[in-house]
Amino acid sequence: MLRALSIRNFVVVESLDVDFDQGFTVLTGETGAGKSMLVEALALLLGDRFELRQLRQGAERAELSAVFDCEGTPGVDAWLDEQGLAGDPGEVLLRRVLDAQGRSRGWINGHPATLVQLAKLGEMLVDLHGQHAHQALARAPMQRALLDAFGGFASLARETGDAFGIWRGAVAARDAARRDAAALVREREDVEARRAELATLAPGEREWAELSAAQTRLAHAAALIDTASSAQATVDGDDALLSRINVIVQQLTQASAHDPALGEIVAALESARIQLDDVARSLRDYLRRLDVDPRELARTEQRLTALHDAARKFRVRGDELPALWRAADARLAELAQAGDAAALDARVDAAEKTWRELAQTLSKKRRLAAAELANRVSAAMQELAMAGGRLDVRLTPLAEPASHGLENVEFDIATHPAQVAGPLSKVASGGELSRVALAIQVATSEVGSVPTLIFDEVDSGIGGAVAATVGRLLQSLAATRQVLCVTHLPQVAAHADHHF
Repeated sequence: MLRALSIRNFVVVESLDVDFDQGFTVLTGETGAGKSMLVEALALLLGDRFELRQLRQGAERAELSAVFDCEGTPGVDAWLDEQGLAGDPGEVLLRRVLDAQGRSRGWINGHPATLVQLAKLGEMLVDLHGQHAHQALARAPMQRALLDAFGGFASLARETGDAFGIWRGAVAARDAARRDAAALVREREDVEARRAELATLAPGEREWAELSAAQTRLAHAAALIDTASSAQATVDGDDALLSRINVIVQQLTQASAHDPALGEIVAALESARIQLDDVARSLRDYLRRLDVDPRELARTEQRLTALHDAARKFRVRGDELPALWRAADARLAELAQAGDAAALDARVDAAEKTWRELAQTLSKKRRLAAAELANRVSAAMQELAMAGGRLDVRLTPLAEPASHGLENVEFDIATHPAQVAGPLSKVASGGELSRVALAIQVATSEVGSVPTLIFDEVDSGIGGAVAATVGRLLQSLAATRQVLCVTHLPQVAAHADHHF
């Protein structure tokens, strides 16, 4: 639930800190007093787009923050961990800064966050019904999404949409292969020729670097032998460094019998003698391995030339030839698949089957949920001065497959018993539409898992006993969740547990 909201330099608000509690809270006041600004600020924290008009006049930046208690809210902690946005257990801190240049930045639990992340988290924390929610409810996509959310199979609807995209992608790939068959044949011939040449050359993964180093070593072998031999003679000859150090160590060891202070110098010289002995041994090993072999040098240079010529032909570096060979193999596999009409048809059939199975499952669930939603909303309408009115959720089979399934979802409404049910947007008057929208929102909110419900003047156009009924409906929702409502109606406010 929402525990606290803090606002700085937002619209006309210079500074405001509000604490909220459980139950039913109303915010009342005259038109223009700023009631809806709290909702607007919260909407920005939950991912809405920032407009410069929302920055307080004369201010350089606005700051908004909110604290939510998410203890027991399904999925929130897991999602925060997955996104790397976790904070204190059971608590979520949202913050957003907006500046005069139109830029905005957001944070979740102190971690930088995108608007998409704020919106996704907001869907799990708050269900916000704005002043014009009834307008959105008149649109078919919103009605379909509302039914899917009510039935608890919104994820199945998304999965069905993803499967449709995969199916249409497979169809596009098959059609492209048929259309571009000649071009694919030409490309396959070119790639096969390149692949054959590279396979004959068979460049190793580190061959270019190893051959380059070997060529440098072999080409300078004579000079290397002279240098190493001279160094060995200096270190390990009859009158070389090792012999001299041995003599000095022997002399100082004898002298140390008369002055122990010489012992440290002897130890240092002994260490140097050991290191020089290692150097002499390494030089001997190096000279044994180093061989002046003109034939080996010729073979190395010949191989380097072949690799260099291939690299120049294919316009890559010498060390990129192995990757080019692998890429040719991979592309040939793709082209073989693209040219395999039977495989392409099979992929299309498999993708269509997957989509149809998901869509059929979705249709069954929608039929069950449609009846339940219609019953709930119709029952709520009786309490909202529409006795005998009803909502029908009509599922119309589609002539062509669509990403959202096998049918369109449409809400038909009758506001009194003698009326023939028709489209929600055409049958209801303005006041009736607000009441129907509220009935739908109340009915769907009862089965939701979002802990905080916010209603921003959705009770406009009603009054009297109907307004009192609205207050009771909102109060009943507050028995299990936090409900905030911006209202002008005393009949609604009278049912609140907390009043601003």
